[in-house]
Amino acid sequence: MPGQRPPRKPPRRGRTAGASSLVLVNTGEGKGKTTAAMGTVLRAVARGWKVCAIQFIKSGRWRAGEEQVARRLGVEWWATGDGFSWESEDLERSAALARAAWEAAKEKISSGDYDLVVLDEVTYPMNWGWIPTDEVAEAIRDRPPHVSVIATGRDAPEALVEAADTVTEMRKVRHAFDRGVGARRGIDF
Repeated sequence: MPGQRPPRKPPRRGRTAGASSLVLVNTGEGKGKTTAAMGTVLRAVARGWKVCAIQFIKSGRWRAGEEQVARRLGVEWWATGDGFSWESEDLERSAALARAAWEAAKEKISSGDYDLVVLDEVTYPMNWGWIPTDEVAEAIRDRPPHVSVIATGRDAPEALVEAADTVTEMRKVRHAFDRGVGARRGIDF
């Protein structure tokens, strides 16, 4: 806000403690949940971390820009969905794909082979009853100590929020889509 003075003292914090891994949840109606996760993927790769990203809704047909770059950087990438639910010709197939993606994700998390596992748009199949919310939260809580997890999607279930160290809610103030502007290559995918 104009007229505010810059802070002269650092913000008050509790005692600082190290953590061998963190769980981040990016949720809310606003844009930027996956984008924020991909920024963290870049940071992790730059630090030499082994990263796996599993997309629960987007299909391999999307060829999202972040996928192309992430693969070049050595990120293991799984685009396992079949697209938007309202475009699906067979929701049972969509649910089966989500269950298969969860089985793969659960194995990636528990293996200890990765430093970061991204569960992109995982909240949707959780909320639709396609994958068990309690099982997802348990797998995250029981992960090897060095494995960080990022989960994205609207309406994060309470069990997922409780399992997280950091939860960020993206709040929509305005979105171009509401004015009829479609997703734009390079901005949205």
